[in-house]
Amino acid sequence: MLVIAHLSDTHLDSHPRSAERTARVMDYLHGLPRPVDAILITGDIADHGEVAEYETAARLFDSPLPVMVCPGNHDVRPAYRKGLLGDDGGGTGPINARHDVAGAVFLLADSSVPGADDGHLDEETMAWLADELGSVPAETPTFIALHHPPVVLHHPVIDPMRLLPADPLAELVAAHPQVVAVLTGHFHTAAASTFAGRPLRIAPGVVSTLRMPWEGEGPLTTQTQPPGVAFHVYDDAGLLTTHYRVVV
Repeated sequence: MLVIAHLSDTHLDSHPRSAERTARVMDYLHGLPRPVDAILITGDIADHGEVAEYETAARLFDSPLPVMVCPGNHDVRPAYRKGLLGDDGGGTGPINARHDVAGAVFLLADSSVPGADDGHLDEETMAWLADELGSVPAETPTFIALHHPPVVLHHPVIDPMRLLPADPLAELVAAHPQVVAVLTGHFHTAAASTFAGRPLRIAPGVVSTLRMPWEGEGPLTTQTQPPGVAFHVYDDAGLLTTHYRVVV
């Protein structure tokens, strides 16, 4: 049985609030009687994309457990590389990463578009995904993780900033039966859907929670609710189950 803790949208900045909420979630995960197999963090690590914010993230994400991180639309690639990855090269290309964890493969794709909030997988990233999926045996459970959800989630502000176009990714997922699920963030609220016939799971936000249209008028997000985390459980029968928790 594989258990992955999935969080997203820490939006770390100079205010202690975001760091406190992130530390609260990490402390909760580190205190579990049965450690999870890995921690997945799907983007918007920093709020302003500053090196100092990523240095804070590096401290907070320090863990005896495997930690897998990908960028979001608030992230800035050169600063992300320098402050979080320790890479002073100043590269501006997509930050894609493969992780092999407990017999599963996690492909973390960079869906950020520099200077924009929209989600997009460029040719380099799509080619990388295709190559990686082509190298994974059909019996190896594989998860694709990125920041932007590739489907409509029924919010008039966030939906236009989803992954577009989504069809190329859908075709790639459909062609590879070893893909167990697609895991994303960006939405700042727990959600579940399907994509290309596979489970799509969206992590709740750490820094805030999105207000849905039917919840009444008010600000786009609320900071009164506690941070949340998703637990994705993949069992020996090939069933994926997701549990959502708030961390008080």
